[in-house]
Amino acid sequence: MAAPSRKIATPTSLASKRASARDPSSEVPSKRRSAAPPVPSSGPFVEGSIVRIAMENFLTYDICEVCPGPHLNMIIGANGTGKSSIVCAICLGLAGKPAFMGRADKVGFFVKRGCSKGRIEIELFRTSGNLEITREIDVAKNQSFWFINKKSTTQKVVEEQVAALNIQVSNLCQFLPQDKVGEFAKLSKIELLEATEKSVGPPEMHRYHCELKNFREKEKQLETSCKEKTEYLEKMIQRNERYKQDVERFYERKRHLDLIEMLEAKRPWVEYENVRQEYEEVKLARDRVKDEVRKLKEGQIPMTRRIEDIETQRHNLEARIKVKATDIKETSQKCKQKQDVIERKDKHIEELQQALTVKQNEEHDRQRRISNTRKLIEDLQNELKNTETCVDLQPQIDDVTNNLRRVQDEKELCDGEIIDKHKERETLEKEKKSVNDRIVQFDNLMNQKEDKLRQRYRDTYDAVVWLRNNRDKFKQRVYEPIMLTINMKDNKNAKYIENHIPSNDLRAFVFESQEDMEVFLKEVRDNKKLRVNTVIAPRNSYADRAPSRSLNELKQYGFFSYLRELFDAPAPVMSYLCSQYHIHEVPVGTERTRERIERVIQETRLRQMYTAEEKYVVKTSVYSNKVISSNTSLKVAQFLTVTVDLEQRRHLEEHLKEVNIKLQAVESGLIALHERNKHLEHKDNELRQKKKELLERKTKKRQLEQKISSKLGSLKLMEQDTCNLEEEERKANTRIKEINVQKAKLVTELTHLIKICTSLHIQKVDLILQNTTVISEKNKLESDYMAVSSQLRLTEQQFIELDESRQRLLQKCKELMKRARQVCNLTAEQSIPQDYQTQVPTIPNGHNSSPPMAFQDLPNTLDEIDALLTEERSRASCFTGLNPTVVEEYTKREEEIVQLTEELNIKKVELDKYRENISQVKERWLNPLKELVDKINEKFSSFFSSMQCAGEVDLHTENEEDYDKYGIRIRVKFRSSTQLHELTPHHQSGGERSVSTMLYLMALQELNRCPFRVVDEINQGMDPINERRVFEMVVNTACKENTSQYFFITPKLLQNLPYSEKMTVLFVYNGPHMLEPNRWNLKAFQRRRRRITFTQPSQ
Repeated sequence: MAAPSRKIATPTSLASKRASARDPSSEVPSKRRSAAPPVPSSGPFVEGSIVRIAMENFLTYDICEVCPGPHLNMIIGANGTGKSSIVCAICLGLAGKPAFMGRADKVGFFVKRGCSKGRIEIELFRTSGNLEITREIDVAKNQSFWFINKKSTTQKVVEEQVAALNIQVSNLCQFLPQDKVGEFAKLSKIELLEATEKSVGPPEMHRYHCELKNFREKEKQLETSCKEKTEYLEKMIQRNERYKQDVERFYERKRHLDLIEMLEAKRPWVEYENVRQEYEEVKLARDRVKDEVRKLKEGQIPMTRRIEDIETQRHNLEARIKVKATDIKETSQKCKQKQDVIERKDKHIEELQQALTVKQNEEHDRQRRISNTRKLIEDLQNELKNTETCVDLQPQIDDVTNNLRRVQDEKELCDGEIIDKHKERETLEKEKKSVNDRIVQFDNLMNQKEDKLRQRYRDTYDAVVWLRNNRDKFKQRVYEPIMLTINMKDNKNAKYIENHIPSNDLRAFVFESQEDMEVFLKEVRDNKKLRVNTVIAPRNSYADRAPSRSLNELKQYGFFSYLRELFDAPAPVMSYLCSQYHIHEVPVGTERTRERIERVIQETRLRQMYTAEEKYVVKTSVYSNKVISSNTSLKVAQFLTVTVDLEQRRHLEEHLKEVNIKLQAVESGLIALHERNKHLEHKDNELRQKKKELLERKTKKRQLEQKISSKLGSLKLMEQDTCNLEEEERKANTRIKEINVQKAKLVTELTHLIKICTSLHIQKVDLILQNTTVISEKNKLESDYMAVSSQLRLTEQQFIELDESRQRLLQKCKELMKRARQVCNLTAEQSIPQDYQTQVPTIPNGHNSSPPMAFQDLPNTLDEIDALLTEERSRASCFTGLNPTVVEEYTKREEEIVQLTEELNIKKVELDKYRENISQVKERWLNPLKELVDKINEKFSSFFSSMQCAGEVDLHTENEEDYDKYGIRIRVKFRSSTQLHELTPHHQSGGERSVSTMLYLMALQELNRCPFRVVDEINQGMDPINERRVFEMVVNTACKENTSQYFFITPKLLQNLPYSEKMTVLFVYNGPHMLEPNRWNLKAFQRRRRRITFTQPSQ
């Protein structure tokens, strides 16, 4: 936030206006926490961004220093506090014109009233080092003095430095001061295009536009000049046509005379000419072959390039084929999902149909039961009529009752035994689960050891997995790597074992048979290419061999165990370790052992021993018989730290077997009890049935009456429990129709996906065919390239032979020339006369009466030359009465025609060049411009759409060739009932113009090449809704990464606006009671504010 940097004495210091820092705990979050101006970070700033603004005696400020942020800087303050003064400082400090601000036309008017001098200092970010520009203003002289990095300079140098950073303070698209907001809408389409090109276009875009306008003006001038010269040339040609015949007769006579002269000089050169012609033929043939060689070489270049292009095209096609395959896979998955949904719908329909069938069956069953009940009632009534008086059945009933009571007592005893057995089974199952859990814990510890093995020795782990799956291939037992079979009794002692046994043996498999080891190595090493180690256990076991010295003798030295007693292992593994590493002979001591190690070495004569943290090896010198000891620090254990008590695990497994046996016995007992219980229950049922029959016979009449009454009640209930089958069928059919509609929609979507999948398959096949075609074309090109290379070698050989022949003929020509010169009395230094080398002169326009004859085209024999001389002399005597003056005038006009024609051709070439330049520059300018305008239109339209309005930006011109008439047209629509109208100062309201202006500037924000943009109080004419929307767009756009710096000046804000963590809020205060700059301390102010906040609740 803006804060005063230092104090300056003024006549009315209390009334001075200064920018002050606002409390950081206010409703708008501040990003500055220090009273002193922060040092800007070089990270988020773009090239040319403002990192510091300092003002002294400038407009409303005595002294002020502002440090803006790299993204959106929102400057807030009441009207008249000096917000726009910061904008003026930016403009004037970067060599802007005072008149552009719309406040005053002289720079002296910007100095604070009552002061003679003012100063502006602006620091711009540059990756090579920040640029500090200082402008000191003298009011009396109305002059400015410029400094760059504290060194005096001129305004022109400052303008060049500013322009190099693409800063345009006079461009309304980049710098929009408060007094110029209304002028933006007044910009013509042409002016808006120029401002946009300078602001967001590439550096060369505006230069191309200017070049196009200049080229077009020059093109018009050249077209006029060519038209005038063409008309004058036609008049000159018509005039010369009238004297053409006399001139032709004059030159015809001259041609005959020249031919006579040439014939007289021909004789000595005849022989030379013949040889020279042969030389020329050979030379032409050689040049022709040389051109052919060059063309062949040049022809190879495009073939090579074409082959490279085809290879690139092939790679692209293969990439596209992969993409299509991915799309096909995704579409197929979508089809499968749709099919699953359709199947679920079918299943739902089937369930509804089944439910309806159930209800129909229930109704049919109810009708059947009603019929049966009625029939049963009728039978009972008939039976009641026929019932006779019953005999006395009480003795039989009493006997059956006694037997029934006895059976029930036996059944109760059996049920009690079954309950006891169930409780016993539950107890055994809980015990079994507990034992299994403890075994799993042991297995988990074993898995930890296996994980370490897999991470460190992957091949060994793979071999372990293979061994567990193929143990049947071995005759005797094969033990897994020693590190897995060893189980430390105390994991603290693992370091002794790992330091004593090398890692190669720790991961070695142990075999009891040489044959088994060879089978294992053949499968694992040879076939699977795994790097593993194997060892064979000794035939005679060393596992139980006693140490040479009792441990009790060594306890006085601090030894507490031998290595063998520190762990458990299978007997063959232990036997191998004892025989190979003598673990039964190596004691392990404590820190006490290390303290008296010299005594231990001298008295015990042990070869190896361990203390708490060291290993000692003792050797006796063969030569001197001296005792030599060496000690090494123990490494930290890595593999054996996990302890598994295998003996306890074995006991658990035996206990588990016992529990399983008991469970089986309990299960057998339960089966027997259940059978007995079943038998008693069957007997109980028989007795009950017999008693029931006796009682029924005794009370048959009463029972029949009760039955008839009961059946009549049941019949009444069944008749009342009716079901409306038609209603149920209607509901089911309605639900089935709804599901069928959903199913039809799903089928339509599935059909669409199948079509898409088919289309993708077709596209993939097409790409594959294209790829095949490209490969075929590449093969053909390579074959053609080989053929051209072969032809090139033959042609180069032909060229060498022709060049040798040319050299021979050239030497012969020189000899004949020397002889011809002698005949013509020419010395070696004299050149051949021009007349001897060229054809007979013709009239300037090339029109002669007969074809001209060159020196070499004359007869090549003396007889022919003499005959031709006689004939030519006779013809020359026939031409009389010719006036040389007419020929001179004709020649003069002909030269003028030639000169004029050349000038006209030059003008036409120049005109074509200008047209070509226009075409090239137009392409380089117009296409990027259209793309730029399309991007601006996309952003502008998007912003308007988010506000429920419409707007568009397009490139407007009436004539495509009038490049000075091109412009950018902004059309907006703020109500749905209206059409798009061009943005003008008269058609839209002030608020609508402000919104349109702001959104156009925001559309330029992400495309902007300028390092910062300034917009001063543009939201004043907006209604609250548009102001809120525009503010949200400003925050979202200006706070993006890699965007330019943005200054947004406003005197007020709406409530509950969104803010970004990347924006910087600058508050501007003023008044007669402002704190002096040298007394301002933001940290002290924050501490006081926190103390007040914390003490208020206690009060």
